[in-house]
Parts: sequence; C-alpha cells; structure tokens
Amino acid sequence: MKILTFCVPCFNSENYMKHCLDTLLHGGEDVEIVIVDDGSSDDTGKIADEYEKNHPGIVRSIHQENGGHGEAVNTGLRNASGMYFKVVDSDDWVDLEAYEKVLGALREAILGNDVLDMMVCNFVYEKQGAKKKKVMTYRFALPENEIITWNDVRRFHKGQYLLMHSVIFRTKVLKDSGMELPAHTFYVDNLFVFEPLPFVRTLYYLNVNFYRYFIGRADQSVNESVMIGRIDQQIKVNRMMIDFFLGASIPNRKLRSYMRSYLEIITIVSSIMLIRAGTDEALEKKAELWKYLKEKDFWLYVRLRNGVLGNAVNLPGKPGRKISIGVYKVIHWFVGFN
Repeated sequence: MKILTFCVPCFNSENYMKHCLDTLLHGGEDVEIVIVDDGSSDDTGKIADEYEKNHPGIVRSIHQENGGHGEAVNTGLRNASGMYFKVVDSDDWVDLEAYEKVLGALREAILGNDVLDMMVCNFVYEKQGAKKKKVMTYRFALPENEIITWNDVRRFHKGQYLLMHSVIFRTKVLKDSGMELPAHTFYVDNLFVFEPLPFVRTLYYLNVNFYRYFIGRADQSVNESVMIGRIDQQIKVNRMMIDFFLGASIPNRKLRSYMRSYLEIITIVSSIMLIRAGTDEALEKKAELWKYLKEKDFWLYVRLRNGVLGNAVNLPGKPGRKISIGVYKVIHWFVGFN
C-alpha cells in the first residue's frame, strides 16, 4: 500500500502544473499522485495523461466534467489508495528536503503502535512580488515530533489555523467522516479542514516548511476582488460551517474551542468582504448572515458577536465600516490570505 496519496485538482493548469507534479514525484514508489482534470479546455488533460504514461504505478490521470475544486477533491479521495491523503493545488508545490522528512515520519507512524490520524506541517506563502516569505508555523500551539491528542494541544492564536496546506489526513478518517464537498463552490477548503476534525483523535506536528502556497495571481480565488465577486459562495460555505458545528458531536473541549474560533474568523472574513463590497445589497447579506447565526443558536451568536472582531465588523454607519476595514488590514497582515 502507498504511504501517501496526493490529490492534484487541475483546471486549465497547463502553465504551472508540471512544476507541482515534478516536486511530488520525488516521493517515488511510496506515493500515489491522483491528477483530477476538472473539465479543462486547455492541454491540462493531455499533460496529465503524459505523466500517467511516464510514471505508471505512481501517477493516475482522471478526467471529469467540471465540478469545481471541491468535486475534484471528492474524486481524488474516492480514488485514493494511500494510507494518508493530501491535497496539493496545481499552482503550488512541496519542498523536497521537508518532503523526505514527512515521508519518514509517516512511515514511522504506520509501523508504530499508535494510529496517527492527522499530521500538521508548516506552509510558506509564496506571494508574488513579496521580498520576505511568510511562514505559517504551529510550534507554539502543538508539541513537536510526538503523537498527541487534542488534550495536549496548546492555544492557537488569532490568525493561526489548520489550513488545507498544512494538514495530511489519514485517508480512512476522511472517508469515515462522510465529508462531501459541494460542487461548483469556491472556498470549500474551509470545510475540508473543519468537518473531519471531530473524527481526528491523534495528531503529529512536524516542524518543517513542507507546502509552498503560491499566491498573487489576479484570478486566484483568494484575491480580494475575486472573493467579493464570489461572496455568495463564501456565505454558502460559512453557513455550512455553522450548521456542521451546531450539529456535530464535539466532546473535546479544546477541539470545540478551536473549531468555534475558526468559525469566528471565517464569519469575520465573510463580513469584511461584504463591507468591502460597499453596496446596500452586500450590507444586507451581512445582516442576514448574522441573523442566520442568531436564529440557529443564540448563544453562539452572542459569543461571536460580542468578541472583539465580531463587535468591530458590526459597528453602525460609515465610521463603523472604516473600523471594520482597519480590522481587515490587521487580519490581512497576520493571515496574508490575498
């Protein structure tokens, strides 16, 4: 059995996917690379087939009608045979030195006595034009180089969250969770690192800068103008996260606190993007989002609404919106999401 399955969702990725795939191939026979051509109209599918032909037993090329990033991840998971599963977007790549350490740690976990459900590594924002690369690390929140439970997790600070770039799940955990990402919807990566968490019992933090997250293309989903244009999809994901959090069994106190904090930051980002849109319709959608939360669970609404960030994005009038934009700039500086 393969140690690790990489799912590489591709849509019109001909200009950059080769670099991504070439870095993943350094895992050799220990890995499986599932390329999901999500209805591309360029040479993406042809390139995927060439890699499968040139690397039999390692690369698999799957073609499907366009279903969006989430459906491509669903397809990759359905076809995964590795013990562990990681999504690598086609414009990103992995660091080769860190890659060897990741495979070594996973190999040890498989041979050990304790089952490992999720590995966490650092990732680097490869922001176009930036002189200094921002690194998202977890060394203050997670003990290093040991299998732990949620009870051993220390405090995550604001702006420090487990993103798709930083996690490697045990494949069975993802399948057992029943996660099914919605088709034709952006920002589903937030669901990917949210819904499986109650099924994660054990974690391992490897303090290496494994994932290189390219950011800065004008058409990227995290570009601010693109996010505003697709705000209805952000709201859809936000509401799905609210519903999941309220309906899931999350007995561990630390995990519940972490998930509530992550839900808070996603709701704040949604609110700020609606404020940045600057239209009456957008402001009405912001009010509806908070109303939705209030009607679903009053006490969760109070907790999120009365937090520092919740208060900041709900201040009335133009002066309040100016303060909200200031909050946005702080979050942008810490998180660097666009």
